[in-house]
Amino acid sequence: MDPKRTQSFVGKAWDESIVPALMEYIRIPNKSPAFAPDWQANMDKAVLLIESWCRAREIPGLKVEVVRLEGRTPLIFMEVPGTTRDTVLLYGHLDKQPEFSGWEPGLSPWEPVLRGDRLYGRGGADDGYAAFGCLTAIGALKDQGLDHARCVVLIEACEESGSYDLPAYIDLLSPRIGDVSLVVCLDSGCANYDQLWVTTSLRGMAGGDLVVEVLNEGVHSGDASGIVPSSFRVLRQLLSRLEDEKTGTILPRELHAEVPAERLTQAREAARVLGDDLTSKFPWHGSTHPIATDRVELLLNKTWRPALSITGARGLPDLPDAGNVLRPSTAVKVSLRLPPTVDADVAWQLVKEVLEKDPPYGATVRFESPKASAGWSAPAQTPWLVNAVQGASRTYFGKDAMYIGEGGSIPFMGMLGRKFPQAQFVITGVLGPHSNAHGPNEFLHIPMGKRVTCCVAQVLHDHAKRAPA
Repeated sequence: MDPKRTQSFVGKAWDESIVPALMEYIRIPNKSPAFAPDWQANMDKAVLLIESWCRAREIPGLKVEVVRLEGRTPLIFMEVPGTTRDTVLLYGHLDKQPEFSGWEPGLSPWEPVLRGDRLYGRGGADDGYAAFGCLTAIGALKDQGLDHARCVVLIEACEESGSYDLPAYIDLLSPRIGDVSLVVCLDSGCANYDQLWVTTSLRGMAGGDLVVEVLNEGVHSGDASGIVPSSFRVLRQLLSRLEDEKTGTILPRELHAEVPAERLTQAREAARVLGDDLTSKFPWHGSTHPIATDRVELLLNKTWRPALSITGARGLPDLPDAGNVLRPSTAVKVSLRLPPTVDADVAWQLVKEVLEKDPPYGATVRFESPKASAGWSAPAQTPWLVNAVQGASRTYFGKDAMYIGEGGSIPFMGMLGRKFPQAQFVITGVLGPHSNAHGPNEFLHIPMGKRVTCCVAQVLHDHAKRAPA
């Protein structure tokens, strides 16, 4: 494999084709179904854009199909014949998170802005580039007449909602997918833009809406306070059953898991390489600082320990609209990240029991709208894959590859791990420092996208050289 030729092919594809296509993609507000009940029209536009781009690739034998099941988000299914009988599954998604607030002047979620090496806008890095990157990596191999296994590319449209449509598609397409020996996922992150980062684990999630009701309607706070319990105070007490508010520690021991020795070693190495970059990437306000000073502990907190976030609220008027009223109810959206090996469904039931049992003052308490996503921990890499990943990183970055856990979820990985227990995994991505997926000012670091694409091509070729013919 000629690295210079690969870089030239990939660089030209990104500059002349991928970046312009991503700019059009960013303009489509195709929010995931969990955030847009009327998702279909915009999702169809995004699917059509990506489908059309893929069909135009000059890759011999490429088949592109949009698969649609009644009442479900669509899925793009692609096949490229290979020179070995093995199958590689490449994965990404095209649905997006909602807008969020706080975009800098001149930036917006739905209008692409190119500033130097950064392409700003919602969804370019998470995960619109994946379909383009996958086919470009395969195209780079075809350009040099190099071996690779049969490639199946799946681009789903429901990942940001928990991939609840994906199992039905996997069941439908399983005979066409076949037995997979390698999985490549481009929906993860990188801790810097200086080397290839491989994700070793993903946290699960148990989420839902915690609702507390104390009255049928709001009443004068001067008349009721001191007699009627505040719904906010009741909610605060309930959350304290789940989390120590002083430390952030999740209290039920069943929601914790032991950190494997290999993951601890990888966290120590990642902490050494990253140094202050581990925390400086966040947009801290004022004198706010991390919850701990030990970088290894911070990495483990992010990847192997449960953590609670409140991501939304209902029943709290905006400040200018807040009168002297004791409100009848308060509701918050609970997002509890789980260690990779904790069963998400069991965890959700436990959280429900903890929050609903014996409510203070007999208040009406419900934990509803369940959302449970399984975590994942990668199997041990075989020697050929260790060498392939390191070789790719050294060739295209000039540095060793690094291994790190991620704090987010990719539900499909756990599903694939159960379905293909013998498969190897390469989970990587372009979501690096300040790229801010899900938040304001999200951007795609274009040089990182190019290098990751080159690395995927190298790993696909190395897989074919070591796979049985």
